[in-house]
Amino acid sequence: MVEIQELCKKYGTHIVLDNMNLHIERGQTYGLVGPNGVGKTTLIKILAGLLEPEYGRIKIGGKETTTKERRSNLKIGYMPDYFGVYQNLKLYEYMEFYAQMYGYRNKEIKNVIMEQLDLVHLTSKIEENVDILSRGMKQRLCLARCLLARPEVLLLDEPASGLDPRARKDICQILHHLQEQQITILISSHILQDLSKMCTHIGIMDGTKMVVQGPVEDILRIEEEAKPLCIRFTEVNANLFRYLESYALIQDLKVEGTQATMRFQGSEVEEANLLTQLIQNGAGICYFAREEGNLERIFLQITKGD
Repeated sequence: MVEIQELCKKYGTHIVLDNMNLHIERGQTYGLVGPNGVGKTTLIKILAGLLEPEYGRIKIGGKETTTKERRSNLKIGYMPDYFGVYQNLKLYEYMEFYAQMYGYRNKEIKNVIMEQLDLVHLTSKIEENVDILSRGMKQRLCLARCLLARPEVLLLDEPASGLDPRARKDICQILHHLQEQQITILISSHILQDLSKMCTHIGIMDGTKMVVQGPVEDILRIEEEAKPLCIRFTEVNANLFRYLESYALIQDLKVEGTQATMRFQGSEVEEANLLTQLIQNGAGICYFAREEGNLERIFLQITKGD
């Protein structure tokens, strides 16, 4: 549904995106992750037709597009991180204004507005002024506004930024509903824990490039192989220490009291074999596990964060 080939963008002599490649299938929710300044917002604005790249090819729905075509393409919905709202305008009036811009007729307007407001749980607020809504409600309102055109691609720049946990959960539930409708979604976010719940695929950017991308499960598997295995014994004696130290798949062994931490360079089956062998050799084991996988660790690991 979205394909980017060798995309480049510069501001003066500063390269923001360098030969960027990206492929998103229809119905996928793709999370774009990276430190500040790596070009996430720039990439989204280029896809929305708001910025012109230096070069590169962008296809939407299999068709190559120009910046002008993307800017006027109703198949593409764009939700910025920060956006203005009109003062002294009620929520229904705000939605009505945009529905008219999208070409809906009078008989259609109310139905399409109420449909989208119901999706984002704002039907009870239709008589309230837009400018007094909370940030979370404004985010949901902006999403409802984007959905008026029934886009096939949604570009969301930090949709959960600055929201409290309940508001982030609301956004997450709405996006899951949109996934069921096979809408293709690209999300830029720093809230990595939310992305692991919302997205089917993740791309991690660093230093103007995409350094790793793939299904969430595959990205977490990369982290799974690198994280330490922790074993807590009832007792650690010299024989047990020598056994662990000489084990071919164990590296960087550290023993503190009765707890051993190590890098285990083996599969899950080989991990199970290690546990079996330890028990057969008489080791008393209280705890045997790798740390739980999460996107936060893989993000820091890949982008060389602290």
